[in-house]
Amino acid sequence: MSTSGIDAVFLETHNWGKSVRFFQALGYKLEFETDHNSGMLRNGDGPYLFISEVPENRATGTQIVFKADEGFEPAPELEVVSPFEDTHYGTTEMTVRDPDGRTWIVQKPGKG
Repeated sequence: MSTSGIDAVFLETHNWGKSVRFFQALGYKLEFETDHNSGMLRNGDGPYLFISEVPENRATGTQIVFKADEGFEPAPELEVVSPFEDTHYGTTEMTVRDPDGRTWIVQKPGKG
């Protein structure tokens, strides 16, 4: 089985409030906010954004998340960096590496 496209873009920021306002100015709506400076924004039917604030002394990152169904298993051609693991936010994720060394997340529904 294959993935069904990009599910999300995960962004790290040094300022949660400024980042939310930036994406709201682009038409995104805040769907939910956590109590630790992170949350989800949506704009139409496209991938959602999940933004998380990190300390100033840590570099920010961006991660693309592919959507997979419950039956997805990695093809032999994929270099699996970390196998599927349950997350604290209700999904199951694995990390794969492309031929140029970039890592990508494959996300499928959680077990609970």
